[in-house]
Amino acid sequence: MAEVIIVDDEDEAGEIYAQSVASLIKAKPDAVLGLATGSSPLAAYRHLAQHIEAEGIDVSKVRGFALDEYAGLDPSHPQSYRSTITRTVVEPLGLDPQLVQVPNGNLDTIAVAGRQYDEAISAAGGVDVQILGIGSDGHIGFNEPGSSLASGTRIKTLLEQTRKDNARFFDGDINQVPTHCITQGIGTILKARHLVLLAFGANKADAVAATCEGGISSFCPASALQLHPHATIIVDHSAASRLKHVDYYEYAYAHKPAWQGI
Repeated sequence: MAEVIIVDDEDEAGEIYAQSVASLIKAKPDAVLGLATGSSPLAAYRHLAQHIEAEGIDVSKVRGFALDEYAGLDPSHPQSYRSTITRTVVEPLGLDPQLVQVPNGNLDTIAVAGRQYDEAISAAGGVDVQILGIGSDGHIGFNEPGSSLASGTRIKTLLEQTRKDNARFFDGDINQVPTHCITQGIGTILKARHLVLLAFGANKADAVAATCEGGISSFCPASALQLHPHATIIVDHSAASRLKHVDYYEYAYAHKPAWQGI
């Protein structure tokens, strides 16, 4: 069973993540971070940046691997995930941009880009901690419902609804949103040594319940976290509202030894 931590808000969740990752980097200066875009991780990155500055943590050797990228979108485009990771993670944390990789969405080489990306992660020694958000349908990364739970990094077709949802980042024009992406697969994600999934708001409640307490199914890709030996799911009360075992999760976390961390 994944550890479920129920918090009051995104800031509390972000601080829990930040303390854990700050400790990791101090113990392992060349730590490998798995990075996600979207709104859910923003408070976590903000709190980590505060720890890095306040504690003078050296991040010059920290490496990073992003979850996904649009296919065929120029990396310099403001809505590419390369640009987004630079704005929300690399610059605020002070990471070396040369040590942060994003899947290569170049259409000329995308046929082999997935395999190359998984090889690059392995060559770096694997991801130490992977931060994740979750969609209301249970997707993580761009692994839409039905994705293989054994999948590696690969090209995927975006659902029309996903493109509609993301059109707000492209001047409201769905025609500007790429039809394909390259994403770490569920199998790739599960190789990280620690997974931290963040979810906030009532619209994530069904997905959180399916992830934590439902059966393991490709139609809720995040449910694969039940197979991981070290997964932490941090949710606010609204996102936890459909869980059946809230009392247990709260009791377990309240009585957890401080030295154990997350």
